[in-house]
Amino acid sequence: MIAMLIDIRNVYKIYGEGLESEVRALDGVTVGIDRGEFVAVVGASGSGKSTLMNVLGCLDIPTYGDYFLDGQDVAELTDKELSHIRNKQIGFIFQGFNLIPELTALENVELPLIYQGIPASRQKDMAMEALERVGLAGRSKHRPSEMSGGQQQRVAIARAIATRPPIIMADEPTGALDSKTGLEVLAFLQQLNREGSTILLITHDNSIAATARRIIRISDGRILEDVRQEVDWYETKAIV
Repeated sequence: MIAMLIDIRNVYKIYGEGLESEVRALDGVTVGIDRGEFVAVVGASGSGKSTLMNVLGCLDIPTYGDYFLDGQDVAELTDKELSHIRNKQIGFIFQGFNLIPELTALENVELPLIYQGIPASRQKDMAMEALERVGLAGRSKHRPSEMSGGQQQRVAIARAIATRPPIIMADEPTGALDSKTGLEVLAFLQQLNREGSTILLITHDNSIAATARRIIRISDGRILEDVRQEVDWYETKAIV
């Protein structure tokens, strides 16, 4: 039997446990995600959706519960092993882009390749290939301040895919973008999914969630609904 790619069971994330101010950001969440799925986790601010992504992305650890990633018990992994998973198996895209202002687009995209220990002779080629995929090869020497928000998000996407991770986790990736550029980003995520990447999209926007093949609705740290749907893919040209 092939294990689920992502498998969390009865997971809690509790802040201030036992105090009057206790907050259950995740309150007994159980969910499984198979390889190649495109899943949107949708909920209002404070619903627990970003906390769920942080746990699934090995950026945070649950207070209680089990998490198996590609069959591995995450609780048994060392900090070094968790760092390797974050760098090798998961590409992160954030609303705020999280680019380093002093570095060029190329240098920002090269960072995960450096952390992964890719030989220096290959780093530039792989980073340029990722920038070409998002249509920014011609802006490789520009710094974030010299680019629009949409271009910065493209650089962030290039950085996320540079190591060719099997999982892409995107937390409100269109939140800082105009509607046209946001559609282009969503179209690119759909393209990555067609090519085999597993996509986890975090959003508060139902219309954005509707672009996914599966929607998980979360509120007060609990899953309210988990439905699969047929999707008419956007015809917006992907940024490729």
